Amino acid sequence: MQRRSDHTVFRLPAWVLCLSAVALLAGLAQAEAPNGMTEEEAAQLGEEFGIVVGPVDEEIQKELKLQRPQGVAVFEVIGNSRADYAGIKVRSVIKEVDKHEIRTMVDFGVAIKKAMKECNFTVGTYEPADPGDPVGWGVNFHFVGCKRD
Repeated sequence: MQRRSDHTVFRLPAWVLCLSAVALLAGLAQAEAPNGMTEEEAAQLGEEFGIVVGPVDEEIQKELKLQRPQGVAVFEVIGNSRADYAGIKVRSVIKEVDKHEIRTMVDFGVAIKKAMKECNFTVGTYEPADPGDPVGWGVNFHFVGCKRD
């Protein structure tokens, strides 16, 4: 005589499993990175460098007419800071720090933390042109010199 199991098996549609996997991965992306960097620490490091930054989300992507929501948006430049002396502008999007691609706040935090230990480094930005400039947006590389006292 065979014994019957009292367990009910639920089979979820494949699309539900895919959505669950995407949600899980998104949650992991928000968590602390393997190197220990968090978005909050990255924002603090940005302020130490002289800029108030945030992630490029879909709203910023639309406002700035970017192809992808990647990079770090500059909301404020603190006067007399290394960022200010380098010429980084409000509304620019940081795409590179010292030859390291920046896609997220964590990328930015890791790269700027390492770069600020050095005397000189570069920051690549995608930024709006001056009003009246027919070309529009452009890519700029900013040389960041030694910290001034």
